[in-house]
Amino acid sequence: MRPLIAAIFATAAITAMPAAPFAKERLTGETKLAKLLEGRVAGEPQDCIRLASARGSEVIDGTAIVYRIGSTLWVNRPEGGAESLDDDDILVTRLSTGQLCSIDTVELRDRSSRMYSGFVSLGKFVPYRRVKGE
Repeated sequence: MRPLIAAIFATAAITAMPAAPFAKERLTGETKLAKLLEGRVAGEPQDCIRLASARGSEVIDGTAIVYRIGSTLWVNRPEGGAESLDDDDILVTRLSTGQLCSIDTVELRDRSSRMYSGFVSLGKFVPYRRVKGE
């Protein structure tokens, strides 16, 4: 009987422990973007970027799309639909030229189901470059 009581107390103690140390902190989109841009300064916004030069893109939940071209991060804060951005979305871009411009739209698809999940109307592209000497 005593081993059973000891097991019950041990289980109760483990269950009562706070889950916070094990929980991963969920950052807001703005916080995540700020961390990504640390040590960089914004340049003059541009209407278009050459998508063929992009090494990749990252969706920041509800905030922005970041394109990597060389060592520069190009941040696009959509003019419409930004609240639909989810870092688990796939970006579907249809271009008539080799450039992605602020007048274009990007379709969003759920990564697991591949179902349509929305679209965004792009804004201007702001280049962020590393500060010299860092």
